[in-house]
Amino acid sequence: MRICFFTWAFIALFFAGIPVFASESLTAASDAEALLAGKAFIFELKPQRQKGGGYKLVYVVDAPIDSFWKFKTDFDNEFLLTNKFIKSHQMVSRRGNVVVTEDLFSENLYTHRPRAKFRWQTTLSPAEYRMDFVLLNPEECGQKFHYGHIQLEALEFFSQKTKVTQEAYFNFFGVFFWVKYPWYGGMRHFLEYTARWEQDTILKLKATYIKKSAQ
Repeated sequence: MRICFFTWAFIALFFAGIPVFASESLTAASDAEALLAGKAFIFELKPQRQKGGGYKLVYVVDAPIDSFWKFKTDFDNEFLLTNKFIKSHQMVSRRGNVVVTEDLFSENLYTHRPRAKFRWQTTLSPAEYRMDFVLLNPEECGQKFHYGHIQLEALEFFSQKTKVTQEAYFNFFGVFFWVKYPWYGGMRHFLEYTARWEQDTILKLKATYIKKSAQ
């Protein structure tokens, strides 16, 4: 995100034909093996009725679904600060299954307003292991909209692993170039890093959240 916008735009257009996204659903046995081995799959999505971009990110973590749910819904935490893209994080409020948090991103991620604090509202559906999120202050963050959901799924025959599917839709200045840019600072790099970071972080904290899920 540190290269100038016009250079970024030119490179993104030039490489728009590179197949950096998976183009089909995960059906092959080799895909399943790669997923279990830790590979993150990324699919490019489009908002149905609006301009902008979107993605589906699919990966597997080495943790049972109940303990990983505890990890994902622990909003009042400090471990998020070990993610290189997050400069600050705080839980603003929680009423039942509706949580509001604020994040300050580094590297101008998602925005050209480096001091913008993203205020997210997340609605939890524990019975379905689903989280629906929406950006409450898009204009302040230089966006038109940003929303999506995260779905957890227990893997049959692999009780110690959980499949994570995250979908998001958004629109902001330069969104096409961020989505298409295939290297550091682009969407693919950000999503692959996010999946790896989460896979590594839950391994370090799994014992803690296994205990919490048993309480």
